[in-house]
Amino acid sequence: MSLLICSVGRDVSSTEEKARGDRNVPPKTRKSEKKRKKKKKHKKRNGGDSSSSGTDSDTIYPSDLKKKEEDNGQHPAPLTSQFSWLDDLQSSTKQMFCVDCKPDPANWTYKSLYRGDVARYRRKGTSSLGLDCRKQEISWEDSKKKRKQKGDGGADRYFSTASRHLLRSEPSVSVKTPYAKSVHMASQQEVQTSSVNPLGIYDSSTALWLQGKGRQDEQKQITQVEESAAHVAGKTEEFNRHLREHPSDTQQWLQFIQYQVRLQGSESSECKSKSSYKAVLEKKLSIAERAVAINPTCISLQLERLRICQELWEPSVLAKEWKKLVFLHPNSAPLWRRYLLFIQSYFSNFTVSKVNSAYGKCLSTLSAVLDGSMVSHSALPGTEEDMLDLFIQQCQFLRQAGHSEKAISLFQAMMDFTFFKPDSVKKLSTRQQVEFFEPFWDSGEARVGEVEARGWKAWMLQQERGGWLPPPTEDKEEEDEEEVKNRSQAKWKVWLDVESLREAAHWLPWRPDKAKGQTEEDCDDPDRQVLFDDIGSSLICLSSPELRLRLLLYFLSFLGLPVASILSEVSQPSLFLENLSVLTQGKEPQRPLTSYDIPDLGVDSVGHMTTLQGKRKWVGLGRQGERFLTNMLSMLQPVLPPHHRASLTLSLLQYEKLKVLRSLHSGNKKRLHSQGKSSKRVVKRLLKEPDNRSSLILWREYAHLEWLLGNLVEARKVFSTASAMGGVKDLSGAALCELCLLWSQLELEEAAKEQSRLTDVTTSPAVCVLTKLAEGTSASFPFSQSLSPVSILKARKSYEQALAASLSDLEQKRSSVNAGAHSSKRSGLVGCYALFQYLTVGVHAAVSVYSLKANLTRAEAGNCEAGSRPQNHSYVSQLAHECEVLAVQQAALLKYHSSNSVFPLATLRQTLTSAISSWPSCALLWGIYVQVENRYHSAGRARRFFHSVTRDSGGVVPRLFAIVAEQQRKQLVDSAQRSCHYNEALPILPENGLGNRIRGLFETATKTEDGAHCPLLWRMYIHFLVSDGKVDKARAIFYKALQNVPWVKGLYMDAVQLFPEHLQEFIDLMMEKELRLRLPLEELDILLED
Repeated sequence: MSLLICSVGRDVSSTEEKARGDRNVPPKTRKSEKKRKKKKKHKKRNGGDSSSSGTDSDTIYPSDLKKKEEDNGQHPAPLTSQFSWLDDLQSSTKQMFCVDCKPDPANWTYKSLYRGDVARYRRKGTSSLGLDCRKQEISWEDSKKKRKQKGDGGADRYFSTASRHLLRSEPSVSVKTPYAKSVHMASQQEVQTSSVNPLGIYDSSTALWLQGKGRQDEQKQITQVEESAAHVAGKTEEFNRHLREHPSDTQQWLQFIQYQVRLQGSESSECKSKSSYKAVLEKKLSIAERAVAINPTCISLQLERLRICQELWEPSVLAKEWKKLVFLHPNSAPLWRRYLLFIQSYFSNFTVSKVNSAYGKCLSTLSAVLDGSMVSHSALPGTEEDMLDLFIQQCQFLRQAGHSEKAISLFQAMMDFTFFKPDSVKKLSTRQQVEFFEPFWDSGEARVGEVEARGWKAWMLQQERGGWLPPPTEDKEEEDEEEVKNRSQAKWKVWLDVESLREAAHWLPWRPDKAKGQTEEDCDDPDRQVLFDDIGSSLICLSSPELRLRLLLYFLSFLGLPVASILSEVSQPSLFLENLSVLTQGKEPQRPLTSYDIPDLGVDSVGHMTTLQGKRKWVGLGRQGERFLTNMLSMLQPVLPPHHRASLTLSLLQYEKLKVLRSLHSGNKKRLHSQGKSSKRVVKRLLKEPDNRSSLILWREYAHLEWLLGNLVEARKVFSTASAMGGVKDLSGAALCELCLLWSQLELEEAAKEQSRLTDVTTSPAVCVLTKLAEGTSASFPFSQSLSPVSILKARKSYEQALAASLSDLEQKRSSVNAGAHSSKRSGLVGCYALFQYLTVGVHAAVSVYSLKANLTRAEAGNCEAGSRPQNHSYVSQLAHECEVLAVQQAALLKYHSSNSVFPLATLRQTLTSAISSWPSCALLWGIYVQVENRYHSAGRARRFFHSVTRDSGGVVPRLFAIVAEQQRKQLVDSAQRSCHYNEALPILPENGLGNRIRGLFETATKTEDGAHCPLLWRMYIHFLVSDGKVDKARAIFYKALQNVPWVKGLYMDAVQLFPEHLQEFIDLMMEKELRLRLPLEELDILLED
């Protein structure tokens, strides 16, 4: 640090001051001053600086430098007074300032430049008061000597640079043998006795410590550190040489960037200081910029560069860079997806309207690239599929922000734009088709899902003929339910109840009823009306029939219908996860084998907007939603091919079964009875249709529905009738195998409920069903006759031949170009064979069946991926889905067996860990694993496995289940602590370390890219902190969550429930960010007054 010191009037008139001072100073003072001057001259003659720090002798002050310069130069004329103005000086003012280049720590310590303010002391002697000179002594050493000897004595601490290099080096493998143990014992016995160790009981290191000496064997550690440093240098040199020879290798550039983090150690533990962490980021940024300069067209390098810049640049600068990059690469769908995620989580500039318009710009630009309107860029492979995914993401964003009306309108417009498009506009560009579609949307004509809806094509044909008169509508007045039921409740609780009630009732867009003479001005809430400007830019063209089916199934899933078993490629990103059901599914002890039939994706359906632990208003969509769904399906089914219509019907039947399951879990028998009657009525109506009468899949769902309602006799009759239907009756029929598999599983669960362990397998209903399936006949009910052993052997032989034929067919399809067209589900056959082997031979025979099929299917999927053919994508996805289904079946069967008989846990654990390593995002497998591990008190193995999976996988599902496992363990420990003090009140439980571990898991998960934008993770974190008594910390985490997921309305509703005293603040924040607010506080005050 350099200082500029002005020396104008301090030493100019020093001669006169000395002359006057000598006359007034006493004799003693003059003598001491003479001694000091003499001593100072003696030091100047010696020319050496004192090495001691903290005294005046080693400090060169700016005034001394200035005085020395004035002595060497010309002396100015003496002035008559002590104070002088600059203009009064006669000499030149060129050397008026001096620069002090040596830093002076005393300036910072004493906050002054004046030497008199610096405290000085002089030590006399080497003794210290209070010490015994014969036994105790203080060694006064020079500071520079201490600094030199600091690294010589003692071992390095754990946080030193050498220790960090040692930790990052490869661990040495130690081999323990009896010989080594005996040598070690012998070496311990060779310790010599001394004055410090008279009995010889201390080892050599302890004896040295008692003597005040350290061990001299650090040379081995230094050698290891040097080897590690050499390895790091060699790795860096290898990266540089490879990139110099192959500068277009983008994967190597990305690996080199990630290697910088490993080079500096873990970011969370090693780079504790902000400066070192920033240095690593800047180094990564320099490498990324160099890579981008060499490969300017590589999108992955551009994205990595912006990801690094996200922690270095301001958000405004980063936003400009994103816009520039999107402008240069408008045909890259992955780039658009990352850009939309950035502006969606850019809190300071976030509003719902801005993000919605950005989605529209993205889809319109990609549509222009796809249809050739934008000639500057060509369409990339898979652009149409990416556009559909972005459209679904926009609809989910609007639903999470509370704008359900806009999301439903988007789906309605896409249904008309895709399935009811006039032939005259099909050859036009997407933008021109949207311009033709706008008059239809603004005409007031009934849309998809509404009564008397005819579609865009019929409307345009009728307009050419002169139009039609609107049909008279029946006046069906909806009874308005009283919104405020209890006015004595707190204000925040009333707001939550009314807000969730309106969300469940008013998710459909409002349309004026022309028969009643209504206009747009009659709407009480203008946000319920959707204009064409809000949705027009987001309409896209889908040419593939499979993509059209996916669009329709996504719409059904958006409404709450289960489609995961139909659409094997469905994978919800972490942005959509906001429901605890994904973490709690499968926990039904009454249904250990069949509870995984309908997987829950953890995504809330439309109309279900409440707190994290809030309950549904209705079991399904409600009366209005059911009518909308029926109208939509009746309108769309005539324009769909037969296999697409079957998928819609299957989804509708599973939806009725799901409503029965929810009623069953609620425990309300009256609701279950009424829901069962209505669901059976719908299912029977669907089965009466000509296309559905011979569908075994639909009959399977109907029989399962009857079984859930408790009608076992009726369900067995349906199963028996369906298995006797015409068609394929042997093991080659996938639908028949799945029907018999479900029937046998239900029979096995029913036998477990009755606790009837059958020693003779020939009388087991499940074995009878599986044996009749192998024979090609239907199992008759009731099961009166027992099976013969010969029939069981024949059935096993038939299963072996069918499985061998299936595997050979799989091998033959490897060379097929269009393998996906011939693919058929084999999970039903493998499940039947494995269950048959389990019931007749044992559990190990069933495991061998699953492992054989799973290994071959994985190998086939790997071969198809290695072929890198675009037409194999759907086939690979279906094979992967089959492998996942088989893994869940195997895990459920082993878990059932371990709970009913003696079974080694190692086999079940190995099966689960192997399956989870292949599918780390499968929530069903994680649920089974957590249930198995929580039965035992050893948490170390599970923690290590969670750590290994989360380290290799960037998904958020493993991290969520790791947190859930620790929370369940904490509940167990807390309950045990309460049980020890049943007579005492425990307002606060003693801390056992699990709370800190759970907070650490939350913090680690929220720092990942997927976890930072997962609403469910943030909501769980806030609820955990509140339950742990840390309300202020929870509120701070809420504001931190807003920086990452500001669009999630459920997060604000959680905050209102947990921090009710800040209700006004949260409502103002929602209005500022344009989230959907259905009940303003002013209206709430009016309702409470009424």
